[in-house]
Amino acid sequence: MKQSSRTAVIVGAQWGDEGKGKIVDVLSEQFSVVARYAGGHNAGHTVIINGEKFVLQLVPCGIFRKGCRGVIGNGVVLDPIAFLKEVEELRKTGVKVDGNNLFISNRAQVILPYHRMMELASENAPGRVKIGTTSRGIGPTYEDKMGRRGLRVIDLLDLKLLKTHIENACREKNMIAHALFNSEPIDADKMYAEYAEAARQVAPFVADTAVLLNRAIADGEAVMFEGAQATMLDIDHGTYPFVTSSSTTAGGAATGTGVPPTAIRNVIGVTKAYCTRVGGGPFPTEINNASTALRLDGSALAALLQHDQRLLMAGGNETRRIGRAGGDSGLHRL
Repeated sequence: MKQSSRTAVIVGAQWGDEGKGKIVDVLSEQFSVVARYAGGHNAGHTVIINGEKFVLQLVPCGIFRKGCRGVIGNGVVLDPIAFLKEVEELRKTGVKVDGNNLFISNRAQVILPYHRMMELASENAPGRVKIGTTSRGIGPTYEDKMGRRGLRVIDLLDLKLLKTHIENACREKNMIAHALFNSEPIDADKMYAEYAEAARQVAPFVADTAVLLNRAIADGEAVMFEGAQATMLDIDHGTYPFVTSSSTTAGGAATGTGVPPTAIRNVIGVTKAYCTRVGGGPFPTEINNASTALRLDGSALAALLQHDQRLLMAGGNETRRIGRAGGDSGLHRL
């Protein structure tokens, strides 16, 4: 590996919505590749270019920079329908998005409709302590990944395997959802038809992105790893169980893309002067009065969810803990 190669991880150093997308967009001018390494379309990065607002959920922010390649790593869970919709919206605005400047890992896990069904039913079950999820199937998809029963992007492209997987999974998930939550069953044939077509459209973007990233680093190219959510929402180091389902800290960049930890030279943590979070869970020094004014003045609406956030004043203890977990070599406040 060339010592001249520049690599950096951009992480949210609080509970999310710190402005990571803006930082990634500004810095992407200096990088050849920008790679997402965790989460799914439960993340939302807002970028404003020439007065036009873009909200990216899966596509890395570097897509707006000429000559910059975007990578959706193996640590991301991909909803093919949401991905294709986002690509279509970007193309409508004149942004170039194709298989030459955007790549999806063949090892990324696929979100399917029954994942959304299971999450929505579970979150609203009687007696359940609400986590405050987006109900987009992120958690159940990671559950299936760890249970070794998930569907990877490379499997999505094998239509025979896809059909068998959907039939078997729907049979199992429908039985569980009906028994536990009295949910309506999902039609396996309808799902297969929809996702077989989605597979055809996704196929040009699919690549072994671990090889692509390691080759880029070895060739001395500058590679940025774009975090989603934030340190305090990390599955291990966040305010468990009120967290997301992936490794959002800098350590997740290695496992979520397939590059060695030794290849990552810088970690940049992004903070705000005050913290915001969506959903339930502990929130030390939470602000209850004046929170509406702060939300409006700071435009503190989650890019993805577009609903009110809880606020607190940033504290030293939280910042120190976040720095330890994230390994931040630079802390940038917006």
